[in-house]
Amino acid sequence: MKKLLVIGFLIFNIIALSCNKIFSSPPGNIENNLEIEIVVKDIPLLLELENNEIISFTVHNKPEQTQKITGVSIKFSDSDIDKILETLRLVEVNKINSEEFKTEIGRTSNIRQTTKIVGEYPLDKNDQQFILSFTGYKNANLNSSIRIEEIEFRIDNQSVQTIDIPNNKVIRLGRALRQGGQDNCNTYRIPGLATTNKGTLIAVYDNRYDNGKDLQNNINIGMSRSTNGGQSWEPMKVIMDMDSWGGYGEDGNGVGDPSILVDKNTRTIWVAALWAHGYVGKTAWGSSGPGLEPTETGQLLLVKSEDDGVTWSDPVNITKQVKKPEWRLFLQGPGKGITLSNGTLVFPAQFKDENNIPHSTLIYSTDHGENWHVGTGVRAKTTEAQLVELKNGKIMINCRNDEARDNKGVGRVVATTNDLGMSWEIHPSSIVALEEPTCMASLIYESFNEYGDILLFSNPNDYSKRFNITIKASKDEAMTWPEKYWLLINENRSAGYSCMTKVDDKHIGILYEGGNLAHLIFQKIPIKDILEQK
Repeated sequence: MKKLLVIGFLIFNIIALSCNKIFSSPPGNIENNLEIEIVVKDIPLLLELENNEIISFTVHNKPEQTQKITGVSIKFSDSDIDKILETLRLVEVNKINSEEFKTEIGRTSNIRQTTKIVGEYPLDKNDQQFILSFTGYKNANLNSSIRIEEIEFRIDNQSVQTIDIPNNKVIRLGRALRQGGQDNCNTYRIPGLATTNKGTLIAVYDNRYDNGKDLQNNINIGMSRSTNGGQSWEPMKVIMDMDSWGGYGEDGNGVGDPSILVDKNTRTIWVAALWAHGYVGKTAWGSSGPGLEPTETGQLLLVKSEDDGVTWSDPVNITKQVKKPEWRLFLQGPGKGITLSNGTLVFPAQFKDENNIPHSTLIYSTDHGENWHVGTGVRAKTTEAQLVELKNGKIMINCRNDEARDNKGVGRVVATTNDLGMSWEIHPSSIVALEEPTCMASLIYESFNEYGDILLFSNPNDYSKRFNITIKASKDEAMTWPEKYWLLINENRSAGYSCMTKVDDKHIGILYEGGNLAHLIFQKIPIKDILEQK
C-alpha cells in the first residue's frame, strides 16, 4: 500500500482519535473551523533538482471565511540542516481542469534548525493545495538525511497548533544520475550497477536517443563512474555502439539491456548487452528469429575494462557460443552478474525457444571470460532474472514471472541449481514470497560486519503496478522476507527497474528508474535503515 503520512487538525477543540496522527473535531457545530491535512511523500530529495515537492498540505476552508495563510515554520531534527538545504519554498497549487498552475507564496535561503517562510495568500476556496518545495546543495553529503520534527502554520499572522512528525519519517538524499535530455538523449533506462575491487561504482544503462521505446531503436550503452561511493559521478561515456553496421543506420543497430559483472579475481569488468540488427520500426523481442547470424537473430555482445572502468574494449560477439540455432532470441538478464567463490563468472540470461516461449537461464565462464556456456531454462514464461551464490555453493536465480501479466497475485519465480544451470529446483519461496508487477528486479547477497550475511531484493512492491520501489532483506536465504525489513524508498510510479550493489560495510547503493523525478536515480542507503527500523 502507498504509505502516506496524513495529519489533519482543526483550530478549535482538537481531539486525537488514533495513533496514526489523524486529528478531527468532535461532532457538533464546526462553523468557522479550518482543517489542514499534511502528506509527506516517500520520495528522495534529489540534489540536482531545483524543486523537490516532498511535502504537500490541503487546507479545508469555508469560502465565506476571509482568512489567509501568512507563513509556515518547519523544525528540523538536524542541527546541520543548513549544509543540506539551500532553499525552501511555499507554493500554492491551483488545478483548472487537468492543468496545474503554481504560485510561489514565499521562499527562504536562511535555513536553520527552525526555518520560517513568510508569505501571504488568501484562503478563498473549499480545498486549497500547497507545497513545501526543497532545494538541496548539489554537493550535500549523500550519507545525510532529513528529519522534520514539526510544522507550524500561520493563519492571519497567528500561530496555529503545531503538528508533530513521527521520528521514523526520513527524507533521504539522492542523485538524479541521468535525466531526459542530457547528452542529447531522450530517455535513459535499464540500470546495472556494480562495485569494483577498488571500490569504484560502475553504472550502465540504455541511452535511448530518439524515444523511450525498446530495441529496435537508436540505442547504445552508457556508463557512469564514481570513485567516492556515489557522492559524485564522472561524465557519461558510451561503451557499446554498433553505429551503422551492415548498411543500416543507428536506428537499425541498437544495443541495449546491459548487465555488468566484476571478475573479483582478475579485476576485469564485463558488460553484456543485446545487439539487434535490421529490425527498423519493429521490436527485437518480436522480430528476432532462429539462426545465429546478425541478419537472422539478436546478438549477445561483451565488452570489458581492465583499468577499473576508465577505458573499454571493442565488442566481442559470443552468440555462437551460447545460443541454440533453433531459439528465436538469446540475451542477458539486465542488471548484474556475479563471480562465484571458485572464480566462475555467471551472467543471468534468457532465451525464447523455438515455440517463442521465454525462459530464464544463465551463462557462465570458467576461464575468466575466454569461453562461455549456457544452462537450461528455469521455467516457461520467465524472463529478466538476477542471481546470487548461497552459502552451500548453489546458485539462486530470481526471475521475472511473465505469467503475472494475466494472473495477478502471482509472485517472483525462484529456483536453485548446483550444476551451473544444467538442472533447476524450484525454491519454497517461489511464486508466494515476493510481489511481482511483471518487472525486472534486483537481488544481491552480501556480508556486513555488524549484521552478517544478508540477502537483499528490490522491485516495485505491488502485484499489478510499478510503483513503491522497496528494498527487502532476508536473513535466512529467502525462506522469509519479514515486513520489518522492508524499506520503501520511492512511492512514485515508474518503469520500475533497479540494481543494487554493496558500497561499503555500512551502505548499499541502488540505481533505479525514477519516473517523473529523474530517469535514473542513485541512492546510498545505510544497511541499518533496512535492518533496524523502528
